[in-house]
Amino acid sequence: MRTKDLSQEKIRMIGELFPNCVTETRERERERERVVRSIDFDALRQELSDHIVEGPKERYQFTWPDKSKAKLLANTPTTKTLRPCREESVDFDNTKNLYIEGDNLEVLKILRETYLGKIKMIYIDPPYNTGNDFVYDDDYSMSIKDYSVVNGESDDSGDRLFLNTSSNGRFHTDWLNMIYPRLLLARDFLSDDGVIFISIDDNEQANLTKICDEIFGNVNAIGPFIQNKQNTKNDSINVQKNHEYILAYRKKTIVEGTHVKPTLTNVVTTYRDVFEEKSRVYYLNDPITTRGEGGTLRARPNLGYSVYYNELTGEIIPKMDYDIQLAKKSNDESEVYSDDKQLIDDGFVIIRPPKVRGKLGCWTWSFEKIIKDIDNIVIAGRPGSYTLRKRTFVDRSKVIMIEGKMKYPSESLTNSRSIIDYPTSVGSSSFKDLMETDCFFNNPKNPEMIKYVFSTPLS
Repeated sequence: MRTKDLSQEKIRMIGELFPNCVTETRERERERERVVRSIDFDALRQELSDHIVEGPKERYQFTWPDKSKAKLLANTPTTKTLRPCREESVDFDNTKNLYIEGDNLEVLKILRETYLGKIKMIYIDPPYNTGNDFVYDDDYSMSIKDYSVVNGESDDSGDRLFLNTSSNGRFHTDWLNMIYPRLLLARDFLSDDGVIFISIDDNEQANLTKICDEIFGNVNAIGPFIQNKQNTKNDSINVQKNHEYILAYRKKTIVEGTHVKPTLTNVVTTYRDVFEEKSRVYYLNDPITTRGEGGTLRARPNLGYSVYYNELTGEIIPKMDYDIQLAKKSNDESEVYSDDKQLIDDGFVIIRPPKVRGKLGCWTWSFEKIIKDIDNIVIAGRPGSYTLRKRTFVDRSKVIMIEGKMKYPSESLTNSRSIIDYPTSVGSSSFKDLMETDCFFNNPKNPEMIKYVFSTPLS
C-alpha cells in the first residue's frame, strides 16, 4: 500500500552500470539504525574520474556492517543451560551419542568449556543463503514477542529465525553476522591437529572462504573439495550448476623443516598384478630411473654403471664399466662406456640408463645398493629396450584372484582428491531406506560423502 522506494530503484540502476559500487551500510531512521543496500560513493567517484580520488586509507580487509558486534556476540556469556529429555532418549545413561536441539550459538557457548580444544573434526552444513532458507536472528535486544511481530518466524524451541530473501537490504550482512560468531566458537573446540569441514554453494562460498581465512588463517586452508552432485540445477541463462563445495581448514599448522603438517590423506586400496618366481610371488614397482635434469649422468656421474643380463639363464651382473670423469662432460656413450666383451661373448646383453632429453641418463640406485639388493630387481620390457624395475615380495596367503588373475591388495596413503563424486539423490533415497518413510529434510547429504570426509585422517 505504498509507492516504490525511488532511492533503492536508483541504487539498482547504478548497480547495473557499476556493480562494484553497491554495498550494504548502516543508516539511522528516527530512533533506530538499520542496514540497507546503498552506494559506495568513494568507489563511484573513482569510477567516474580519470585520476586517483582521495578517500579512506586502503587496506586488505573483509568487513561488513555489524562485524564487530558479531565478534562480540561470540564472547558474550549465556545464561542458558541444557535440559535432558530422557523420555525421548534411547539408553540415555550409556549412549555415546548426543542430539541437541536449540540455537546452535547458545549451545556452542554452553559446551565450550567442556570440549575446549578436544574435538578432532567438525562438519557443518549451514544455510547456503539462497534466498529461500532461514537463518538465525541474533539481535537479543529484541524480545521474542516483539521479534514475532516483526518477522513472524521461530523454530520449535522458540529460537528466532527469518527468511533471508535476496530483496533484503542486508542480504549478505545478515548471513555473515550469523555464521561469523559460530565459526569463532567452533575454532575453540578443535584440537591442535583438528580440522573443520563446511558445506556451501556458490551463493556464499567466496565470503565464507574469506571468513575462514581470517578465523583459521589462510595458511591452514587445506583446500576446497568440489562435490560433483551428478545432477543439474536448471538455469536457462547461466551455467548449469551441478556442484557444491566443502571448505576444509586445519586448526593449527605444524611446520617441521620444509614440511607442513598435518594434511588430509585418504587410505587408497589398489590391486597390483602379482607374478611368480619359483615359490615366491611379487609385484612390480617403478623403474630405478628418473626424468628431468637431475636424472642425467652429467648431474649424477656416480650412478652410470651397466647391467649385463643373460636372456637364457636370467643371470644379472652389474659392472662399473665407464669413466666417471668423462661422464661429467661427455654425452657420447661410446666414449664414456667400455663394453665387457667377455660377457657379451657369453650371451649377455647390456642394459644402461635411458637417455634424458638426448643426454646420457643415470640410475637412482648406487652401484653398492644394486649389488646388495640385486634380488629385488627385475628386468622388464622387451629385447633392445630393457629396463630395471624394483619388485616387492609379498605373502602368498594375501594374494586374491580377480577375473582369473592373481592380485595383491595394497593400501597406501595419498592426498585427498579435490573433486569428489557423490550424487545428492542418494541422500534422499538412503534416508527413505533408513527411516522407511519419505525424507523430512530438503537435500539431505549423501551418507557416502560424509563417510569419505570422516575417513580422511590427519597425518
